[in-house]
Amino acid sequence: MPHPTEASANVAASVRQLRELRGWTQQRLATVSGVPRPTLAGLEAGGANPTLSVMVRVAAALGVGLDELTAPPRRSGRLYTAADLPSTTKNGVHIRALIPDAIPGVHVERTEFPANSSYGGTPHSPGTREFLACERGSITLTAAGERWDLGPGDVVSFRGDQRHGYAAGADGAVGYSVILAV
Repeated sequence: MPHPTEASANVAASVRQLRELRGWTQQRLATVSGVPRPTLAGLEAGGANPTLSVMVRVAAALGVGLDELTAPPRRSGRLYTAADLPSTTKNGVHIRALIPDAIPGVHVERTEFPANSSYGGTPHSPGTREFLACERGSITLTAAGERWDLGPGDVVSFRGDQRHGYAAGADGAVGYSVILAV
């Protein structure tokens, strides 16, 4: 639980940040929340001691819970360096996750293939759909007895819950896989 002085500073920064993220003026927030603009100005200045009713109306107008208004404001973004992202190597093929935060049912990877390399993909959960996009070079995908040859910009969609394999051409390749649980 933040100290009362810290909570006021958090409310001030959070209300301002959330309002600005929506592109709203204080007057727009006042109209949507039903809270007078001078009261909002006091909240954003950090010197106000708002009632619970004011806090509830502001939170509802901004579409957040009270806890988000009193917590330190969220950063608008975060840089993940390549070294921060989970990665693995299979048969010389480098595979790196592109979404560092867990999103249930979604997995996105960047795969860098050396020249003439290949590896067997791991079948995913039943009902999974996989999309493979080729960015650079050429990639051959085999799945369920079928074969697809992809060049730059090509995308193939296939059932990800079956055995499949990837192979790169003579110049190597870079591809992206999106695996969705459907």
